[in-house]
Amino acid sequence: MSSELLKLQHLALVSKVSQELDNHLGVSDRTLAEFVIELANDSRDASAFGVALKENGAELSPALAESLFALVATLKPGAVPGSAAPARSAAPAARAGHTNPAATKYPGLATADTRERAREIDRELAAKQTDESGRPKLGAVPPPPPPRGVPGAHSGRADSASIVEAGPSGSAHGQHRERERDGRGARHDGRHSDSIADYARQPRHGPPPGPPPRMGAPPAQQGYGAAGGYGGGAHGPMDEEPIKWAVYRGTVSNVMDFGCFVRIEGVRGNPEGMVHVSMIKAARVTNASDVVRKGQDCWVKVISVSKGKISLSMRDVNQETGEDLLPAAKRGSETSVAGRGLQGTRGLSGLTRSQIEAADRDASSARQRGKKMSSPERWEAQQLIASGVLPVEEFPTYDPTNGLMEDTTELDLEVEIELNEAEPAFLAGQTSKTLEVSPIRIVANPDGSMQRAAMAAGALAKERREMMQELQQAEMDAVPRDLSRPWEDPMAAEGDRHLASELRGTGLSAHQMPEWKKQAFGNAPQFGQKQKGSIMEQRQSLPVYKLREQLIRAMMDNQCLVVIGETGSGKTTQMTQYLAEAGFTSKGVIGCTQPRRVAAMSVAKRVAEEFGCRLGEEVGYTIRFEDQTSPDTVIKYMTDGMLLREALLEGDLERYSVIILDEAHERTIHTDVLFGLLKGIMQRRGPGSGNELKIVVTSATLDADKFSSYFFKCPIFTIPGRTFPVEILYTRAPEQDYMDAALITVMQIHLTEPEGDVLLFLTGQEEIDTACEVLYDRMKQLGPSVPELVVLPVYSSLPSEMQTRIFEPAAPGSRKVVVATNIAEASLTIDGIYYVVDPGFSKQKVYNPKAGMDSLIVTPISQASARQRAGRAGRTGPGKCYRLYTEVAFKNEMLPTSVPEIQRTNLGMTVLTLKAMGINDLLAFDFMDPPPAETLLRALEQLYALGALNDVGELTKLGRRMAEFPLDPMLSKTVLAADKEKCVSEVVTIVAMLSVGNSIFYAPKDKKVHADNARKNFYQGHPGDHLALMNAYNQWAETDYSHQWCVENFVQLRSMKRARDIRDQVEGLCERTEVEMSSRAQDHNAICRAVTAGFFYHTAKLQRQGHYRTIKNPQTVHIHPTSGLAEAMPRWVSYFELVLTTKEYMRNVIEIKPDWLVEVAPHYYSQSEISTLAADQRKMPKGQGRAAGQHVGK
Repeated sequence: MSSELLKLQHLALVSKVSQELDNHLGVSDRTLAEFVIELANDSRDASAFGVALKENGAELSPALAESLFALVATLKPGAVPGSAAPARSAAPAARAGHTNPAATKYPGLATADTRERAREIDRELAAKQTDESGRPKLGAVPPPPPPRGVPGAHSGRADSASIVEAGPSGSAHGQHRERERDGRGARHDGRHSDSIADYARQPRHGPPPGPPPRMGAPPAQQGYGAAGGYGGGAHGPMDEEPIKWAVYRGTVSNVMDFGCFVRIEGVRGNPEGMVHVSMIKAARVTNASDVVRKGQDCWVKVISVSKGKISLSMRDVNQETGEDLLPAAKRGSETSVAGRGLQGTRGLSGLTRSQIEAADRDASSARQRGKKMSSPERWEAQQLIASGVLPVEEFPTYDPTNGLMEDTTELDLEVEIELNEAEPAFLAGQTSKTLEVSPIRIVANPDGSMQRAAMAAGALAKERREMMQELQQAEMDAVPRDLSRPWEDPMAAEGDRHLASELRGTGLSAHQMPEWKKQAFGNAPQFGQKQKGSIMEQRQSLPVYKLREQLIRAMMDNQCLVVIGETGSGKTTQMTQYLAEAGFTSKGVIGCTQPRRVAAMSVAKRVAEEFGCRLGEEVGYTIRFEDQTSPDTVIKYMTDGMLLREALLEGDLERYSVIILDEAHERTIHTDVLFGLLKGIMQRRGPGSGNELKIVVTSATLDADKFSSYFFKCPIFTIPGRTFPVEILYTRAPEQDYMDAALITVMQIHLTEPEGDVLLFLTGQEEIDTACEVLYDRMKQLGPSVPELVVLPVYSSLPSEMQTRIFEPAAPGSRKVVVATNIAEASLTIDGIYYVVDPGFSKQKVYNPKAGMDSLIVTPISQASARQRAGRAGRTGPGKCYRLYTEVAFKNEMLPTSVPEIQRTNLGMTVLTLKAMGINDLLAFDFMDPPPAETLLRALEQLYALGALNDVGELTKLGRRMAEFPLDPMLSKTVLAADKEKCVSEVVTIVAMLSVGNSIFYAPKDKKVHADNARKNFYQGHPGDHLALMNAYNQWAETDYSHQWCVENFVQLRSMKRARDIRDQVEGLCERTEVEMSSRAQDHNAICRAVTAGFFYHTAKLQRQGHYRTIKNPQTVHIHPTSGLAEAMPRWVSYFELVLTTKEYMRNVIEIKPDWLVEVAPHYYSQSEISTLAADQRKMPKGQGRAAGQHVGK
């Protein structure tokens, strides 16, 4: 390996170590970093390295010492890429006691846990001393000078160019880091007389060392700027404007991801110039805020001045002495500002030369191009000039020196963007670039009859939808079209004109409720199951009441208990009260998790009534963005995600004495993570700890053995339920259209079977509504002689207190059929069900790590779910289950149990939460069912791209701030990026609207045209769906959150209220994380840039065939038809999510400029050479290869 390459590797290592020291100690110095590297090279392992640090007075945490040692071992010159990572990742495997063979293949998933470092970051953020990248508050002072007598502190071009100091630390922060130490061991070889502790205690004051501006030293000796020395300053004359190639002192005034702005001293007016991230230092920098700080003093060199825009360089200047490290850039013949030819760059090479040349090209081309004009406008201008109406000087291509120049507007070049192929150091050889990633498999037999039926379900649903639309259109066409004729007829009969006015608009009238729903519920449905008797009588009638004493005794005798009982046995509402009455609240709060927020709210309300208190006092609930608790709360219901967030803030959950994981059989992603966390907390808060934590796991299914074995073989407490035999009936042959077969089966049961209600399982709301309507129409066609069949829908978006008719028995002589999703498998109890119709399908959310896309697809259920569905028919008496699939399909095409959510969804937020807790060894984390390694790697890759992880896979301070928000990591990054763009208020509104989902707008079938027009009004003048959502919310807020406004604009009031609640909560979190609620409502570019900073991972470019192609993991996608940009088709877009329906659609799309990608994510995107693209673009079809659309940039 050449000495030059080894030297570059060494400089990169010095830069990275300096950055880590600055992040943790507030000290950034090249000499100190080199000293740490030498200590690491002289140490055989991380333990010895830690001892060596202590001998030299550095009291670093073991986690930080191990992190620095691994960093040096990975990046030191001559090291084989990835060679050190497996050795480091093997250590946590041994410490955790696991022998996972995947640790060798995926070392990035087995890095050492850093819980102490996570707590340290928490303390620092809580003290509000730094922001996400370690940048101190205002009032910072410069860093200390290097220690005297230290080898390597001498100046010189080679050494000085190696690193630019990371900048000053805040005075408060620096004093916080200083520690008095007793006794300092001298370095063993005597080469370093001063210890690290001495260095850290040195005063921090004064600007960077070096000669004052305008010193009279000759350029040959000093290597000063082209103007004959340093720029003017306090001790020298002021320059009227920045002189190209001159070196000036400056102060960093603002820091962005793509670079920093420096206020130049020595120039009249102290103008600002920009230092691009690539021009800050020689080593690779992913984020400017990692190496420079606001208020930092520095030296800069002017490399271009064009139309008031000043481009600066810090990497070309020695930041200690102010010496110009590239004197070749100085041209003796060009001491004046006017001499700006490209010949002066002959002595330069690499990025510096290309950027200087590009800047000069931009300046000259800007003077030539002038205003862009379309072809018709240009032709019109030429005609006006020829006729003498318009002077030739007004033509855009007119140049005072050269006259009319060649028209170059047709060569309107756009920036070409490409991905940076570099992999993170801790994921070397493990990313999608080097590993073949396959979709998650959730089907036992992809070629079986059930999977073929599931794939055909979408096409069949589309046919039914189109058929219903045709029927509605026919009804519209049946309305008379000559309504105005009676008004035009002077001899119209009496009453004709009145009739015409009544008929006008008939086709646009909306039904308050479909006819089948009127028949089922009536016009005024009541909510909630009707209860009989007093509250005490209702409690005593529950099955769990008879086992109250045994349950309390079992809880006292065991730290963990698995409780199995049928839905409706009283587990959720009664167990918390029994434990409170037994005195468990004297040691802490009793917490109960729910997988759904609606369930948490409704159960808490019911328990508060039974407990005899107001909701929010002794009994309360907490869901995302809503907290109904008080200091007096002793029984707390919450979603599992909220308990997970509490574990992030309080590792051992000290405030809780008992935690009940309710409905654990649903195996949500948060529940699975809580399993692993609570298992560890149980060991730390065991019976001998003095603060024992009791755990209860409840389930309505028969998988108790799995829960018991996972939680240290704890006992199982069973609440007996009434069960009757159920006859299972299979089909002889596979069904092609399972929904049609299900409706026929329901009608056969109604017409031929004895009395008893029917439960039909379907996959989603749209399918259920269609089935209910078709079934109602078919029964209506049979006439009044057929007994009444009441059709009732059930799906999760309905309130948890289901409509009264669902629980009431059917009237004599009639039968009810409940059409439900899999919510009725275990989470809902409906008495009177004797017949179950099971098509064998459900909808599951599946994440494809290769495409980076979540898909909601119809899949066959598991054998366990099929048994659970059949059991619904045996609650009241002997029943029957009609399975619309063959017995062979049941045995061979269904998995034994359902795939847990953690194995089939995106884990970005989950991994970020674990990292924030200091859990880095994901392979050693005790998951009940470990997620696929490919999904974890994709999450790590995304978090690294967002800046949440550093080069060794540990959480950055930006990542810790992102974890504060209960949002997707990309949304969290968007909020933090908006702080730099000064548009936080607008972005928080957008984030709140996106978090609600796709339920903002609605379009009634008979008013679809009006609804579409109302929706389009929000898009006028806005370059994307995000700003349209913001516009809709702002208009609603201006009307004082009016319900009438929602009705007139076809907007869901419930969704808007939810968005308002989310916005209020996110705004509160912004205050806690020191994000100022700034506003730039009219600056659409700033808002779009902030969105791009969070969603640069989701970008696509328009192809000449008319579709889009994603930049990351290239695949063909389309803009969703409901988007406001569906017809505009801009060149570059960023999207919120990809959804797979009939096509791969981008949902919630915003138009962007390609150069924004390089600005907000220079580590992820790079700009291609554009000088040779003009000839290529001439060959492209017209309309291709042009700049972005008309909205952006105005």
